Amino acid sequence: MAEPSMEKDAINTEDDHLNNSLGDPGLISPDKEDISRILTVPFKGRIRGGMRPGKKIIVMGIVDPEPFSFDVSLTCSCSTEKNEEELTDVALKLSARFAERQFLRNARISGKWSEEEAAIPYFPFIQDQPFRIEIHCEHQRFRIFVDGHQLFDFYHKVKSLLTIDMIRIDGSLQITKLG
Repeated sequence: MAEPSMEKDAINTEDDHLNNSLGDPGLISPDKEDISRILTVPFKGRIRGGMRPGKKIIVMGIVDPEPFSFDVSLTCSCSTEKNEEELTDVALKLSARFAERQFLRNARISGKWSEEEAAIPYFPFIQDQPFRIEIHCEHQRFRIFVDGHQLFDFYHKVKSLLTIDMIRIDGSLQITKLG
């Protein structure tokens, strides 16, 4: 029984330096440790230990005054070379499209995009207003909440959840907090 607590201690120790910078105990660490640039868009960071059932990612931000779109992607780590980045598996890509008032999601496995899912009960984002996206990882799916309301589920296309260890955020938004 000593092993699980040792593992937990190692995780907590490893993540202590993030507590002040991101406000949450170290789920995400930026590629660059420069505090002044941590939350700039486009953002790319590491999800410590990868995804697993019970883990959640929180993205808080403010939509730009004249937004076009923004994307939040959970990906499997890869080399930073452009060629390899284009082949990276994307476990979940959330795309807010303001002109169409759609919040799309899909995945890319072995270089091929899955069919885009578009059905939502309402479009949750408003220009120049704050938002909070929560991505809850469960055994079979991601469950996505915006501002506390469940919007949809996205069933896993990447079966090895631990390999999902990067987050990318880009587009018409400012990031205020990650956790």
